[in-house]
Amino acid sequence: MAVASSDAHRLSREEYERLVSAGFFPPGARIELIEGVLYDMPPQDSPHVTGLHLALAALRTVFPTSYIRIQSPLAVDDSSEPEPDLAVVPGSIRDYQDDHPTTALLVVEIADSSLSHDRQRKIPLYARAGIPEAWILNTRRKELEVYRNPVDGEYRSRTLLRISDSVSPLDRPDIAIPVADLFP
Repeated sequence: MAVASSDAHRLSREEYERLVSAGFFPPGARIELIEGVLYDMPPQDSPHVTGLHLALAALRTVFPTSYIRIQSPLAVDDSSEPEPDLAVVPGSIRDYQDDHPTTALLVVEIADSSLSHDRQRKIPLYARAGIPEAWILNTRRKELEVYRNPVDGEYRSRTLLRISDSVSPLDRPDIAIPVADLFP
């Protein structure tokens, strides 16, 4: 018996944006396009939301004049439009009225149930996009994973920080953020 070959249809970012604009997805749908595949994102629990707002407050003190996007798209390539929990992007709000940013100085993912998705799909995607620094706040273990130095599509540096440590963003090495300030 012959078995038909079947391949998944992968969406381009352009196709995905047309579907979004046409109202194809229900309002409030939490989805992300990663390498042409649509992923449903889990609901945000209380530690996730609290970690998001604590990290935002900390980054606002470090980057007071920068534009920090919250759970908003980054157009990193033709087949991916992730929505990092936080992204410090160049420019100002008005610079992106027609198009999403294509890069960031720093992206932050708040991870609980999404930890494997963030590590296996999103961090490599950010490295391939040349984003110099990415953080994962692991709310379950209360650890901060810091990824830096993307070379040939991979981060060459991964540092694991605990509550008693502090972190200085690459773009602001003069300022240290206590890791404890980032967690509920």
